[in-house]
Amino acid sequence: MGYVSAVPVPPPRAAAATPATSSRRSLAAALFLGAAGATVVLLAAGRIWAEGSASVGGGTVSLDAKGSDVTGVPTALAIVGLAALVAVFAVRRAGRVLVAALLALSGAGAATAALLGASDTGALDEKAARTTGDAASTVEALSHTVWPYVTAAGGVLILLAGLLALRYGRLWPSMSGRYERDGSPRARKERPADPDRPEDLWKALDRGEDPTREG
Repeated sequence: MGYVSAVPVPPPRAAAATPATSSRRSLAAALFLGAAGATVVLLAAGRIWAEGSASVGGGTVSLDAKGSDVTGVPTALAIVGLAALVAVFAVRRAGRVLVAALLALSGAGAATAALLGASDTGALDEKAARTTGDAASTVEALSHTVWPYVTAAGGVLILLAGLLALRYGRLWPSMSGRYERDGSPRARKERPADPDRPEDLWKALDRGEDPTREG
């Protein structure tokens, strides 16, 4: 008499993600993060980062400073990051690693510059001095907005895109697909000359072939 085992059979494990699947997912994520991060930085850097007032003739004048007034670094690095994001697909091997590192550094630099500018008073102090005509005048009732931190968040997104490129960039396709792996152009196959097409006969003669010879 046979016996049936009471030991439960474990369910089959889900198939691990293939390299192609990981490549597509990481590529899509890097493109989204890089583009979104650069867009956030460029938009947030144009917003008002700080507000205050200056005393003029017994009254006060409201002052404000945009992110571009405080520092131009985040905007410049966001543009560099966008260029690096595109360049990742135009290079291979060591070049791709270098460009991916540049992408990550651009994001880190943009985020750092934005955080440093969040407490900056220099831009408003300069405006206060110009408004009052007194070089020693400084801004009063200073307050900061959330936009420097939004800019920093955009820089972090660019940084994440760079880290993905460093980790998975070797699996991504390249725009130079018309070349072989050794960098040489692929040879084109010439079709036999058609006797009924004069242009084919001339092309065959230019190649030094006899268009009347049977292929």
